Order: sequence, then structure tokens, then C-alpha cells
Amino acid sequence: MGAKTALLAYADGDIATALRGATGGDRDAAEALVRRIHPGHLVDGAADECLWDAVYPPDDVTYAVALAGVDLLCDRRLAVNPPSALPAHLVEAGAGRRIVLHGMQSVSDWLGFAVWEDGVLVRSLNVGPEGVGENIGEPLPFELPYWAGEHPVPGWDRLPFHPLELGEAALRALFGFVMEGRRRPDDVDADAVRLHGFRVTDPTGREQAARDELHELARRMVLQRRA
Repeated sequence: MGAKTALLAYADGDIATALRGATGGDRDAAEALVRRIHPGHLVDGAADECLWDAVYPPDDVTYAVALAGVDLLCDRRLAVNPPSALPAHLVEAGAGRRIVLHGMQSVSDWLGFAVWEDGVLVRSLNVGPEGVGENIGEPLPFELPYWAGEHPVPGWDRLPFHPLELGEAALRALFGFVMEGRRRPDDVDADAVRLHGFRVTDPTGREQAARDELHELARRMVLQRRA
């Protein structure tokens, strides 16, 4: 498994339905969306990308698309751990809509996803090698077989499933596609959905410093696990 994601959607209905058949949206609308979620940042244009390749952008790159029924963003800064800690201004930006967050990191075997309905957090799950870090609300239907032990992984004793396997199930259920595993006929064609690219940087430098610190911490944790 090698999938990584950092996705945030503001939706008026089913995300997969909005994405299915969509090829792209208006760049100006996408830029306005990016500026709204990153106030005070410098925003410059960058190359566009398909959804398949955009789900985990490089640092300081945001991919966004504004479509009928859904605004979708891909940005590493959105892979919040725990998911319930999504900054308040990002929750407020989805007032009256459904907010769906999905973050997955294959290096650390981490999964975090959350759903808000009209600003109210209804589900948040944060799991990794140490087990459950956050479990708010009732499990969503796609989760039930995993909690029931129908997807065991030998040697994985802290959870009845592997986080990345549930992560793929969550990605399909919430966004309509998967990164790994066999595609289904009704899956969203993530290669066909185009997102607009933007380079988004913090002019104060604080964001980069904090990111460097987190990267170093993650590196140490991986080394400790391998020791």
C-alpha cells in the first residue's frame, strides 16, 4: 500500500455524483476558493492536474475545483490530525453544506477522516499503528464490516483492520473513487476530473518552520518503529 491523500470537499449533495462526468471548473472560482481557505497567503498560478495525481500535492501547492454541487481541494495542510481539529474558518466556509475531510499517509499507516453537516461534526475517526486516536460519532455504513472484524490483517493487533484498507473504503464511499485496488465500473474516473493548480505560501515563514518540525518528528517516529 502506498496511497496518500489530503482532500477537503464542501458539498451540496453526493460528492461522487458531482464529480462523475465533470472535467473541470472555472479557474477564477477555484482561485477564490483557495484564497478563502488560506487567508493571508500568497497565491500564484501553477499547472493544472487530474484528480488522480492531485490528491496529495507537494508542499505549498493546492489543487482546487469549483463544480456544480461540490468545491474540492487537495492540499497537504488539510490532512489534519486529528480530523476534528480542522481550523474553524474552514468549517465556517462550509456553512449550510456537507464538509468531508480525508487524509491518509502510507508512510505512517495513518488514516483520518471526518464529516460535518451544516457546521456540526457528526463523524471523525483517527487511526494508526497505535490504534484509535479519535473516534467521534457513530461509524458510517462503510465502516461496519471493518469494525466487525471482516477485514483482519495478520500481526495487526491494535485494530481489527489496516488503516489504509479502511482509508480506501472511506475514499470510495465519500468521494467515489479509490487510489489502490480494483476499480469498479461506477467509480469516478479520477483521471478525467481536472483541478486547477496554485502555489500557496505563507509570507511569514512560520508555516514552513512548523512543517519542518512536523516532518522531523514523523521521521523520528518511523525510525523508532523500524528499530
